[in-house]
Amino acid sequence: MDKYFTVSQINSYIKTLLQNDRNLTNIWIVGEISNYKLHTTGHSYFTLKDPEGLIRCVMFRSRNLRLKFQPENGMKVLAYGSVSVYERDGSYQFYVDTMEPFGLGALHIAYEQLKEKLQKEGLFDSERKKKIPFLPSCIGVVTSKSGSVIKDIMNVTYRRFPTMKIVLFPVQVQGEMASYQVENALKLAERLGICDVLIVARGGGSMEELWAFNEERTVRAISECSIPVISAVGHETDFTLSDFAADLRAPTPSAAAELAVPELRHLKYTLETYFNKIQDIPLGNILLKRKELDRVKHSAVFRRPLDIIQRENMNLGVMADKLNSLFSYGFEMKKQRFNSLNDVLYQLDPYKILERGYSVARKKDGKVIDSVSDISEGEVFEIHVKDGSFDARRENNNE
Repeated sequence: MDKYFTVSQINSYIKTLLQNDRNLTNIWIVGEISNYKLHTTGHSYFTLKDPEGLIRCVMFRSRNLRLKFQPENGMKVLAYGSVSVYERDGSYQFYVDTMEPFGLGALHIAYEQLKEKLQKEGLFDSERKKKIPFLPSCIGVVTSKSGSVIKDIMNVTYRRFPTMKIVLFPVQVQGEMASYQVENALKLAERLGICDVLIVARGGGSMEELWAFNEERTVRAISECSIPVISAVGHETDFTLSDFAADLRAPTPSAAAELAVPELRHLKYTLETYFNKIQDIPLGNILLKRKELDRVKHSAVFRRPLDIIQRENMNLGVMADKLNSLFSYGFEMKKQRFNSLNDVLYQLDPYKILERGYSVARKKDGKVIDSVSDISEGEVFEIHVKDGSFDARRENNNE
């Protein structure tokens, strides 16, 4: 045999054939994910299947990081990539460059997945919400330094409260770096400590354009911020995960400014109203209360407090002595009464008479015999004398 191939040569040749086949490179495959495993290296391994067959797939870490959703077993997806051979074991597999859910968009899937995850953690619970201050001295705005959003917020704020301080924390509001910049801006605002409330804002746009405010990094930063946060992302119908994590959600950036800052004109009107009510209080009532206050102020309690304390201390001593005397007298009277009653009871004791030579006859059931008819002839009974008792029997009847 003049010509032969090694195993590795065959595998390499097949790999070259597959890589040069336009029908097997840069193609889309639709199938259901099964046996999905995310390795510690960041690479993922899974199979795509349909009712007639399956193909092994691999997606490297750099590709996984760009996914907008979390792949799951049973999920039907469109995978983009190329078929090639893993030369070491001679098996072919599909190398996935990107992937998206089949039917529903990847962003929609990712939105629902992250919302469910954070909701289970309690990030959206009402108990976590901080109260927005009624009259802040300074508000911070986290948004783009250009565009209409910051202009709208400033216009509304200064119209309502011309002297209000505004601090801008400029960030990108879309793109891969947007979530990082929003997170850093919130942390910077916390470190500075000059803002009483923060507005995180962006104008309207598609789900893709608003996606930075659905990123887990942004949502957690808003939830963990120690300064109250008002979320104002998109239009009234747009709901981002940042809205759920914020302490208050505003339908638009302009509405956020209205919620953050009271109207100075209204505050002045309220103060004037209260001032007028005070002015309407009759002057005579004020003078009367002042006289009462002066009388109390010049009373002995305030002029000579030590004298009053000493006098009351003496009174307390006298009352204590009286109380002790009454107690001793009462105790002695009760003691005499007790002894008197005890003597009476002693004299009334039926057994006392036995000491004078008398006796008491009782039947066996303890009943006193006070008549001949109480006992039958031959019946045994007890005779009680002063120093004890003995049994006796009736022999005859002497009436």
